[in-house]
Amino acid sequence: MTPTPIHRSADDPTTRQALALAGVFQAARVVDELARTGQADERAWNTLLHATLDTDPESFEAIYGGHPNHLRQGLEVLEAVLGRRQQNPVVLRYGFSLLLLMNKLRKNDRMMATLGQELPRIQGQAEHFGEHHENVVASLGELYQQTLSNFKYRIVVQGDPGLLQSRGMPERVRAALLTGIRFALLWHQQGGRRWKLIFQRKAMQRALDALN
Repeated sequence: MTPTPIHRSADDPTTRQALALAGVFQAARVVDELARTGQADERAWNTLLHATLDTDPESFEAIYGGHPNHLRQGLEVLEAVLGRRQQNPVVLRYGFSLLLLMNKLRKNDRMMATLGQELPRIQGQAEHFGEHHENVVASLGELYQQTLSNFKYRIVVQGDPGLLQSRGMPERVRAALLTGIRFALLWHQQGGRRWKLIFQRKAMQRALDALN
């Protein structure tokens, strides 16, 4: 299998914001897929996990695996949002809820510290078992439950009740939500703000076009 070549993203804030926001919507889409079908696109899921477990990436591109195609599912959702085209309302709700939770998290120093302490520990677990091992996914899910689940505002996941209660599925869904928080924080770090989705929509659309 030929490795995916590194695709250097334009070194401008708008492109980086678009890629990070695509990660948020990719996590939202994976949450929806898991809740409804019990399955998720493998590349999308693996990209989210790696981005969350790599606590010290060597470059911005390394966060998402070096090529925008690793964020293709999220980019498709973002393109629909910017183009004001119809999109799965559940996925949009999850995505924008993740941004809201991220803002609450940024103001909670204790919770941020907990995430900062626990993620390297889980990274060590991933180095031992592998990033996709059920123990690693379970640890990520537990970390979400111990932290972000304690806010009064919570993301209510819709789907097949039987699937959502099946073995390991709650942890997978929570882990996917945590990966969305990781990209939401990245989006904010790159200067992303909700109002820019309205007032800088065309600039972000041009950035997305340049990635295709």
